[in-house]
Amino acid sequence: MSNSLVRSKAAWFLNGMRGIVSVPALILMTSFVGFAGLASGAGISLAQTLFMVAIVWALPSKVVLVGSIIAGSSLPATFIAVTLSAMRLMPMVAALVPEIRTKKTPTWLLLILSHFVAITAWVYTMQKIDTIPREGRIAYFAGMAGTLCVANIVIVAIVYNLVPELPTVVAAALFFLTPIYFLTSLWASARERVIHIAMVLGLFSAPVFHRISAEFDILYAGIIGGTVAFAIDRLWRRRTGRRP
Repeated sequence: MSNSLVRSKAAWFLNGMRGIVSVPALILMTSFVGFAGLASGAGISLAQTLFMVAIVWALPSKVVLVGSIIAGSSLPATFIAVTLSAMRLMPMVAALVPEIRTKKTPTWLLLILSHFVAITAWVYTMQKIDTIPREGRIAYFAGMAGTLCVANIVIVAIVYNLVPELPTVVAAALFFLTPIYFLTSLWASARERVIHIAMVLGLFSAPVFHRISAEFDILYAGIIGGTVAFAIDRLWRRRTGRRP
């Protein structure tokens, strides 16, 4: 690899790191303050919380995991709920990889970078992708996503022990930043009406299922709400003559 190519990739990596100073990144970091409060309130230790941030990474999946712990869900139910939450990242990875890889990109590097695919880094990179030469796209995404992950690990480590000392109103506000970020990000990034329908159905059905079965409420709301949303969308497309 020539020195000029190395310098070019390093420059794009640094360019990606600068994405940390952007509105989407700041919203995400603020939301992780709320997540730290959520984890602390659930009785999860600091070490476990930091491990969760690094290994699970995607914020919605961590919220589902902590929510299942708070609800006292069984391990199989928690596993299924978190897995279903993470499955939404598969099409995001499938859309991103062809845009950033080159003929010489090793598979192991793509597998590592796929771990960092989440809404904020994905949307930010896809918005900038056309302005980045293909040789610099891997470095750009790595700089953006890697910096986001490390920054949020540091943020959680700092605020974890401070959240219990905050006034109740402030702590509650921070707590709600996480689900608000989750909902608004998904709503804004959704390209199909069916996703909006599924989100509305999930919001209204979750409290009902919580009364029926608190252990499986998230799982029921996701599967049943998503299935009904899919059926509604198919019916609407048939009546309007639009293709799926």
